[in-house]
Amino acid sequence: MLTLGKGLRALILLGLAAFVLFLPGRASIPPFDRDEPRYMQASAQMLQTHDFIDVRFQDKPRYLQPAGIYWLESLSVTAASALTGTWQGRAVWPYRVPSLLAMTGSVVLTALIGGMLFSPQAGLGAGVLLAASVLVTAESRMATIDSCLLLTVLLAQFALVRAVGDRQAGRPTHVGTALLYWGAIGCGLMLKGPVILIPALGTPLSLALVERNASLWRRLRPRWGWLVAAAILLPWCIAIGVVSHGDFFRRAVGVNFLGKVASGQQAHGLPPGYHVLVFVLAFWPGSYFAASVLPQAWRERGNVAIRYLMCWIVPHWLVFEAIATKLPHYVLPTYPAIAILTAGLLAQGGAVWQGGPRALWGRVLMGVYGVVWCFVGCALAMAGPLLLWKLEHRISFPAMVLSAGVLPLVGLSMLQIWRGTLRYAALSSVAAAALLYMGLFTVVVPELRSIWLAPRLAALVQAEQPCPQTRIYSVSFSEPSLVFLLGGNVVLDGPAAAAQAMRAKPACTAALVDARDSAAFLAALGPDRARVTHRDGVSGLNYSTGHMLAISLYTLRQGSPEGP
Repeated sequence: MLTLGKGLRALILLGLAAFVLFLPGRASIPPFDRDEPRYMQASAQMLQTHDFIDVRFQDKPRYLQPAGIYWLESLSVTAASALTGTWQGRAVWPYRVPSLLAMTGSVVLTALIGGMLFSPQAGLGAGVLLAASVLVTAESRMATIDSCLLLTVLLAQFALVRAVGDRQAGRPTHVGTALLYWGAIGCGLMLKGPVILIPALGTPLSLALVERNASLWRRLRPRWGWLVAAAILLPWCIAIGVVSHGDFFRRAVGVNFLGKVASGQQAHGLPPGYHVLVFVLAFWPGSYFAASVLPQAWRERGNVAIRYLMCWIVPHWLVFEAIATKLPHYVLPTYPAIAILTAGLLAQGGAVWQGGPRALWGRVLMGVYGVVWCFVGCALAMAGPLLLWKLEHRISFPAMVLSAGVLPLVGLSMLQIWRGTLRYAALSSVAAAALLYMGLFTVVVPELRSIWLAPRLAALVQAEQPCPQTRIYSVSFSEPSLVFLLGGNVVLDGPAAAAQAMRAKPACTAALVDARDSAAFLAALGPDRARVTHRDGVSGLNYSTGHMLAISLYTLRQGSPEGP
């Protein structure tokens, strides 16, 4: 069972398919507020200042996690600039390349691990389920940490599965396996600090507890292995400790990491059970099939592969259900294991699935879950045309055609679920998901102009700024996407501060002010309001706050203020 199959060609094809699936929209979609442009801007400032130790967003330290992701994004921008021959520092797509490559690699590693635990066919099915999931296809397009962190988790799990295979075969574990395991942990620590320890250490330790056997843990050479991880992490930790006078550790560990455990940060505090509820959407279309194999997984929990996967999933899931701050991507490191478990058990069943719940209440519950799953699929299929109609007030024929293609596939999946042919249903739903994402990221999302305020505001500033080095004050729109697109040359402050700056340097200062803040801004200008020039504005929805905005660019004409 725990043998590496000869499926190199299939793995390569799977990787290419995942790469193509994750590619659309990478250059055409502006930065997603709020986290993504913060990473982009901090990485851009690294390249501008050549300071690769002290991570900053504008003039403020960004002491949330180590510098690994910023190094990767900086390297990507540098490589893109060298390949294109022009500086790509403010283009969006180079910052998203690490996530693209990391998520593609994660899909391939999922298939590889699945093949080692079950069969090559099950491994490929697991890779397909992971690649098709909503959360994965979203994270793969964003210049954030989570795709790269997932890759390090899977590298550590790949080393663990190799060690399990060695134990099953009665052969010694090669030192290279231990080096891979601890090296992956070190890279994960450089990306997001101690978060990597939950899946990487939680899996073998939980397995040792369940089996009452620590032999797998000893095969990983923990007596010296931790030094490998420390060698990756410590040089930067020492450097940032000196540069920040210890402030990094106080903020990153005391405020960011432990603060999320104790209380919900940034309005993300939610009760336990949140991740279970959002799973139907976040892992769609695989969510129904994952739920359907749970009874069979419990009945076969003595199986080595299933026991291993449950020790991967359960500890991580419980930790993030228990902490106060909750976001969907916190349980992303469990998704490959869920995909492997689902595909492995479905591959073992016959043409008609017989591994579902046996009790009546269980079958009723699965029926209700199937209806919810179908509703989510239909809602996703219709989301594109409805968003374009609601936000842009137009009918998109391509979006409607794509939706018309997705809905029959969802219906076909439901028919196959009803008949119990879950493997065929999974294939139909994956085809629906691929068509859905192609439409959303090529036809719909780039065309939602009303929600992409930052690119239009940046274009307005570039067209109307009074001098080449204009200092921009953004009074009513404080999203980091605007900071990134304006090259960091924007101050996020209130109407009084903007008015004071404009009065001090009227020739090269401008303000972006919403209609609701214009009265306070003009009042703060005092007698200089007579010299105000009101430029064409930008209106739309700030999706981070849910507020409709009508923002104009204000400048001051030269000369003395006119009389009342």
